[in-house]
Parts: sequence; structure tokens; C-alpha cells
Amino acid sequence: MKIKEIIVVEGKDDTTAIRNAVDADTIETNGSAINKETIEKIKLAQKVRGVIVFTDPDFPGEKIRKTIADNVPGCRHAFLEKCDALQKHGKGVGVEHASPAAIRKALNAAHTMNGEVREEISQDDLILAGLIGGEGSKERRIKLGKLLKIGYTNGKQLHKRLMMFQISPEEFAAALAAIRQEEQHE
Repeated sequence: MKIKEIIVVEGKDDTTAIRNAVDADTIETNGSAINKETIEKIKLAQKVRGVIVFTDPDFPGEKIRKTIADNVPGCRHAFLEKCDALQKHGKGVGVEHASPAAIRKALNAAHTMNGEVREEISQDDLILAGLIGGEGSKERRIKLGKLLKIGYTNGKQLHKRLMMFQISPEEFAAALAAIRQEEQHE
């Protein structure tokens, strides 16, 4: 599978994992403190070929993703589920631990974040849906992120992520219905 866009990853091991899964070029951020030179490289890549941001499903990865989104509009974002990014015999989590199939799946589902935030799903909707501040809310957010392919977020960031990816009320309701149906069968 050939990827036209340049994939932004955190380090060399991520590049190796990406190249084992797909035919693609990468830019490595070398950590969460992205320097100005790397941002300029990503801006050029976005202008010339497009960019897919593919960082680890952890706090530093989210920090990198936010820095890039704030500085380079129009990038696509791919998300790995945490369970697909766990080190087999250890505590590590990252793109470098994912299988080629999980990497291809995440890249195929990459979304473009949109700076325009449209207010259609409210904080109250998230509370009523049991996604914030209640028993089992974290597990529901994990399932929601998986179904909508937007990655896991904490309760505070969920609304922002839904708006950035322009998740419609219909998509949101369908995902919630699937989660509720799954919960009834548990």
C-alpha cells in the first residue's frame, strides 16, 4: 500500500514500523518538544504532498498532535487504539509496537481536523450519554473513539475532538446506540 502523504511520527522506531506496514515517507519529531525547523518541514510537506500525523496514543503523542494542528492546518490525523500499540512484554505504548495490519487500518481511517468548530453536540449531550463524570464513562469514551475512529480522549477533551472532526449528531447517536447495545449484551 503506497501512501502519498508524508507521515509525521515521533521517532526512528515508528518510521521502521510504518515502513514495515506501508510504502511511505516520514518526518520524525524526535520527541514532544517540536522545534521550529521540524514545524517548517511539516508545513512544506503539507503544501507539497499532504501530511498524516500519526503519534503514539499517550499524553506526549497528543501534545505533538496538538502542536502540529495549531501550526499546520489541514493535516490528516491517524489514531491507533491503545490496545494495538502496547509493547508485548513491557509497559511501553507506541506506534513502534503496532502490527502492520493495525497501522494500515489506522492510516485508512485518517481524518482531517477542521478549525471551524460547529456547535451541534453539547457538553450536556456528553453527560447525558454517560461519557463524562459517571461510572463507566472512560470505557464508553474508549468505545466511542474506536467506533468514530477519532482515538481516545479524556472527558475534558472529548467535546473538542468531536467538533474538530465534525462528527455529526447522527454519527454520534449511531455510535452511542452501538455502545448501548453492546452494554446490554455484556
